Amino acid sequence: MGYKEIKRQVIYCLNKGYVSHEQRNDIDVKNLLAIGQVSLDEVAEIIGRSRGNEYSSSPHYFDDRITVHIIKTRRGGHSWYVKWYFVEPNSVFISVHH
Repeated sequence: MGYKEIKRQVIYCLNKGYVSHEQRNDIDVKNLLAIGQVSLDEVAEIIGRSRGNEYSSSPHYFDDRITVHIIKTRRGGHSWYVKWYFVEPNSVFISVHH
């Protein structure tokens, strides 16, 4: 799956509310979406405006069969780090922070 399809799929999940969050330490700092500091719409906009050169992927540290998607971008005066993976039908967010 290419970046455009990955971006389309995650934005679809955000728009439909098909979102969950991975439990982790420091969630109040590392996942602003999970604690309500940023909205689904804001994350969709950040991802939607990202470019392919701001995207990377890697295997999940716990299960290498899962591909983790990462965007590092600058939007709205902040550098953003967004990290997620897909578990149908959801996008599971690990990190959303600046």
